[in-house]
Amino acid sequence: MTQSEITGESRQDDPIKETDEIAVISASNDNLGPGFDDEYSARNIKVLEGLEAVRKRPGMYIGGTGSDGLHHLVWEIVDNSIDEVLAKHASTVLVNMHEDGSLSILDDGRGIPTDIHEPTGKPALEIILTVLHSGGKFDKKSYKYSGGLHGVGISVVNALSEWLDVTVWRDGKIFQQSFRRGFTNGEMTITEGATRTGTRIRFKPDSEIFENTEFSYEILSKRLREMAFLNKGVKIVLRQRSTQKCHTFEYVGGISSFVDFLNETKTPIFKDVIAFNKEKDNIEIDVAMSYNDGYAEQFYAFVNNISTTDGGTHVVGFRSALTKVFNKYLKENPDILGKEKAKAGEIKLTTEDTREGLIAVLSIRVPEPQFEGQTKGKLGNPEVRAIVDQAVSDVLYDYFEQNPNTARPLMDKILLSMKARMAAQKARELTRRKTALEGGSLPGKLADCSEKDPAKCELFIVEGNSAGGSAKQGRDRRIQAILPLRGKILNVEKTRLERVLGSETIRDLINAIGTNVGKDDFDINKIRYHKVVIMTDADVDGAHIRTLLLTFFFRYMPEIIQNGYLYAAQPPLFKLKKGKIEKYAFSDEEKDKIIEEDFGGPDKVTMQRYKGLGEMNPEQLWETTMNPESRILKQVKADDETEADRIFSVLMGDKVEPRRDFITQYAKQVKNLDI
Repeated sequence: MTQSEITGESRQDDPIKETDEIAVISASNDNLGPGFDDEYSARNIKVLEGLEAVRKRPGMYIGGTGSDGLHHLVWEIVDNSIDEVLAKHASTVLVNMHEDGSLSILDDGRGIPTDIHEPTGKPALEIILTVLHSGGKFDKKSYKYSGGLHGVGISVVNALSEWLDVTVWRDGKIFQQSFRRGFTNGEMTITEGATRTGTRIRFKPDSEIFENTEFSYEILSKRLREMAFLNKGVKIVLRQRSTQKCHTFEYVGGISSFVDFLNETKTPIFKDVIAFNKEKDNIEIDVAMSYNDGYAEQFYAFVNNISTTDGGTHVVGFRSALTKVFNKYLKENPDILGKEKAKAGEIKLTTEDTREGLIAVLSIRVPEPQFEGQTKGKLGNPEVRAIVDQAVSDVLYDYFEQNPNTARPLMDKILLSMKARMAAQKARELTRRKTALEGGSLPGKLADCSEKDPAKCELFIVEGNSAGGSAKQGRDRRIQAILPLRGKILNVEKTRLERVLGSETIRDLINAIGTNVGKDDFDINKIRYHKVVIMTDADVDGAHIRTLLLTFFFRYMPEIIQNGYLYAAQPPLFKLKKGKIEKYAFSDEEKDKIIEEDFGGPDKVTMQRYKGLGEMNPEQLWETTMNPESRILKQVKADDETEADRIFSVLMGDKVEPRRDFITQYAKQVKNLDI
């Protein structure tokens, strides 16, 4: 046997014959084992008609069938209404969440065309609702800038809805048509007497497609608020019938108002928002930005009103411009460094240095945006990067030159951020070296589980050694790990990363979770537990510790929340006993209900009020709080990240007045307060 036969490699001097490829294929077929299905013919080929392909593979069109995909249905319709706003044909959008689980979007635009589409002989309304890649956004005559580009939006919503009803007001008439799972449910009807124009679409997501068909008021609120900021003067109303909640979003200042809103609970470094609008090569660029004395960044980027959560070329251009401008300003104004001005040429600011305390909104409009995928999370147009970079660089540097009272304190902030970054890097390296010397990265306080598959593992972060001891004894050692914390952790809302890393308690937490921390070092794929459970006492101190931990995760490990890995345990407040019957209550209301309905009244009922987890023995803690069969875990979500950021800033920040107002506003809604 030759070497090439042993290794499977070919030699350069092997002659290649035209018949070799057939011989190789024949040999491969001969080697196919039992079970190979050789029946493959025309009858195996299936052609998916109309919207059937959408129902068969919904993820290709809306990204998935979870919460993101469900709400993507709403964005597809709202985007169409906002396109009418951009074209100066609409000013108001009303979104209604109905009690039957359906949702409707009403606008005052021109109304979907209803005349006969000559190639098919059917009304344009029916074509748009039932045929993929049909729409008025391909030729740019009806819409200069548009979020909907592929002609699949509203037809996909129709395909993935149990039912959809549409009403159009235009040309003095009212046009109506109904659909069921993408198919028409009767002909379009026409009624005279319309005194307005616009479109109303009401649909109910199909439970055969989606895991959960319940819309989130918070998710809708966040996105619609953004839409109102991005489109100066538009009025967007969100209503939820079942709760009677109602928000009206209308901002005359546009994205400058957006920055003011984001900075509301913070302390800006300079008073006025830096805002400008530029247009080049038919691309419009809107920027509004500010800096505050905090350490977190809030940056929002949009293309044609679409939130590009995964970034893209416009974001790369903006960040590049920001870094270049600060480096250039420092180089040309070395006196900012005082006695160390001779070192100005040696200092190289990075993008990370410019992000601390940044509040910025970047909104661009592109005639032909190239999004990565139908869900439009990332912009791919290569030409946009240079255009945004140049526009932001020119305007921002001129602004700094003309406004030294803004530029100087801002440069001080950036230089402090640079020093903090270098200190944090040293702290991380020190932690890694210490970990290596100690022979492992897991903290000694951690009682780990034996299972190694993160999807099956749970980490309980427990308040205090007493509760930690009970949890260690009562747990399922196979899948449950326990990390006891001593006292209250650092308030990271007021702290830079290098000081965060200086806290032994937080380092233990970071090492136990396994993801590391920081923009460059965090890796969600290294997480060791897919359930990270905050388990604190059901009193004021426990609530404070829980809030401190939530602040840490929100600021430094937001991906853990976004992936659904963070939970809060719900320990009981009461243990009730009558005779041999024992029950646990998690609230005063539940306690009263158990006494009345299960025990028939308070006679001979003994009640124990738990002040802390440490009062429970291991068996009780397991039964009430840790047993997967009986426990109550609440998944931590941040459906409205903008509002979540505001609340953390209010509760954990330096400003007293917003915190006092918040407490005054919500004091009456507090339950089970233990003081």
